[in-house]
Amino acid sequence: MKFKLWRHPFRFFRILRFVWKARKPSTVHDMPAVVDTFWLKSGYDALTFFGTILTHSQQEADHMNRRFDELKNHEMIHLKQAISTGDSWWRFYCLYLRYYLQGHRARKKYANAGYWLNPFEIEAYEHMHDLSYIEQCKDGATGWRRFAAMTMEERRDYKTNRTNRTNRTNKQA
Repeated sequence: MKFKLWRHPFRFFRILRFVWKARKPSTVHDMPAVVDTFWLKSGYDALTFFGTILTHSQQEADHMNRRFDELKNHEMIHLKQAISTGDSWWRFYCLYLRYYLQGHRARKKYANAGYWLNPFEIEAYEHMHDLSYIEQCKDGATGWRRFAAMTMEERRDYKTNRTNRTNRTNKQA
């Protein structure tokens, strides 16, 4: 299904509400989860958008609002990353888009590279199971900078090696 804004103009304006009400990342202590299937592509569980987490269903949103689990931690790491980019959602999204487009050029070598090789996503996936990670990031999550300094091939190799280590650990358990 292709994106056709003219078919859903009110949904576009609905998202502007999140942008208009957005607070500086450093003033957000917990991000509420809401349902918005228009902006969230299938295959993705959640999306951080200006201090709000978008999900596919009300059940997922309710679960995320009640419990702090790995997925919520992943999205909260993005909040801490926004703090580390000058306490600005706009700067965070500009950098995110920049790294996405860099990775997107490498898509022939790696499926969905714009997402998987994005330094912000690498850090968030690396630490999503450590539920105390965001508490250690008082001034923002800065691990993404290490990945941003890597070449695209180094990121791909890191991600591949990390995935292989995780798979071996899961098989042993």
